[in-house]
Amino acid sequence: MAETVNRPPFDPELEASLALMAADLPPTLTPEMIPLMRQSMIGQDARLDDLFAEAGVERRDRTIPGHEGDEIQVSVLSRQGRTGVGPGVFHTHGGGMIMGDRFVGVDLLLGWIKDFDAVVVTVEYRLAPEFPDPYPVRDCYAGLVWTAEHAEELGIDPDRILIAGASAGGGLAAGTALLARDEGGPALAGQVLICPMLDDRDQTVSTVQVDGVGVWDRGSNVTGWSALLGDRRGTADVSVYAAPARATDLVGLPPAFIDCGSVEVFRDEDVAYATALWAAGVQAELHVWAGGFHGFEMMAAHTALAKAARTARDSWVARALGA
Repeated sequence: MAETVNRPPFDPELEASLALMAADLPPTLTPEMIPLMRQSMIGQDARLDDLFAEAGVERRDRTIPGHEGDEIQVSVLSRQGRTGVGPGVFHTHGGGMIMGDRFVGVDLLLGWIKDFDAVVVTVEYRLAPEFPDPYPVRDCYAGLVWTAEHAEELGIDPDRILIAGASAGGGLAAGTALLARDEGGPALAGQVLICPMLDDRDQTVSTVQVDGVGVWDRGSNVTGWSALLGDRRGTADVSVYAAPARATDLVGLPPAFIDCGSVEVFRDEDVAYATALWAAGVQAELHVWAGGFHGFEMMAAHTALAKAARTARDSWVARALGA
């Protein structure tokens, strides 16, 4: 007899959106599905051009040194005709470490460009499994260092740089913040960790609850971490920069904003990370949105819960930037 797993219900409005997405976005992604998922994300340039034009944002692409000096791309996004100096946001995109590009989730940041006059630098880190750990987090760190070193040229106040990312990008943002602390890198004014992917060990209650349902379930998570870490996944041989949930010393990290849904695989590791930050004396603001699935704010932006989540995050960012 199959064991019954109790889990919180989805928010009714989100559940309706989930049903509409079911045909195109199965809960579980397997390694065999990675090429197809990547293919589905190609051809977004026209949509991006329209998105940026509508928001009054201009884009500049740059080639910079990544991990081990290899060339990677970043895009610099700012208000059209912008002059002077303002805050900066370094963005690390989501995609489970295995897919996506530097423009995934960037629409969440456009309001910060408009409302806070921020300059966003978004990095094209290399993806697993072709480029396993430490390539993704080291590419992100190289991009952050480049951003700080070119702050004056970019019109960024070096004392007001945030790092922000969602899902795998949230985990990479947390790992990059740890690297910046440990290697004497750029000082960060804050870290925005949106439903971050932090723990490779697959041992929480939420990972058991979200298996075969929702978005990016337990099986998908195992696929992502296995691509990044290979046989090291779940062993003692995993860096805190790859899986920040393993860090035992969080003292000295910048203030953090963390949010997630109550019906997503990352819920418990995100709550634990906020708790560990508080224990280390680091300021953190945590939101667990009742009934939210992974990425609900991006995939069902029209819903009341998504609007509330975005409002709460934007409020924190405004305070962090002194805007």
